[in-house]
Amino acid sequence: MNIIWLGHGSFRIEIEDQIILVDPWLTGNPMLSEDQHLSAISGATHILVTHGHFDHIADVVKISKDTGAPVSGMYELAQHLHGLGAAEGAAFNMGGTTGIGEVVTATLVPASHSSAAEVDGKPQYMGNESGFILRGEGRTIYISGDTGLMSDMAWIGDYFKPDIGIISAGGFFTMDMHMAAYAARTYFAFNVVIPCHYRTFPALEQNAEALVNGVLPGTSVIEPQVLHPISL
Repeated sequence: MNIIWLGHGSFRIEIEDQIILVDPWLTGNPMLSEDQHLSAISGATHILVTHGHFDHIADVVKISKDTGAPVSGMYELAQHLHGLGAAEGAAFNMGGTTGIGEVVTATLVPASHSSAAEVDGKPQYMGNESGFILRGEGRTIYISGDTGLMSDMAWIGDYFKPDIGIISAGGFFTMDMHMAAYAARTYFAFNVVIPCHYRTFPALEQNAEALVNGVLPGTSVIEPQVLHPISL
């Protein structure tokens, strides 16, 4: 398995026979130069979206059209993107699980954020914000999506028992590093934590020192580097 950060909240996850893009943001992403766009999305087989903000869906329809990768996510958001021409994946809802390829599964779980996209120049509600539980290769990955600290993490950790956490931790729009550390040590038993949604803008945290120092002993915190595979 390779987990590859594309900057901000965007990831490329190579798992089993699938190449899954999570919230792929290319245009305007200050951490991903234009000459890196093609390698970021090359071979994509599926796209997962967590919520409707521009820095998570702005390029999704084009990427889907270019690669043929179907788009899956919260019902209202997925329907909106399908209506704009994205290849149809699962338009599902909280607690629902969809297959990705022959082996991988993705389950929608709650987040605590907001979700809207611009339609005809006005913000339009896109259904609840979400995270994902991704399963494959005998591993369980919790992708928090953009979220604040929330008590739902208790049952998510207890029920799914994820061993890998990809957690928003930049502060201002999401949890900060201290909150992410609290969540990791209180609600989960991760082997590996990968912070995201940080370093993109000056308002966000620029390093993961507080997260590294705040997790339980034995938990590995890996600060991702853009397009550098984390092989697990």
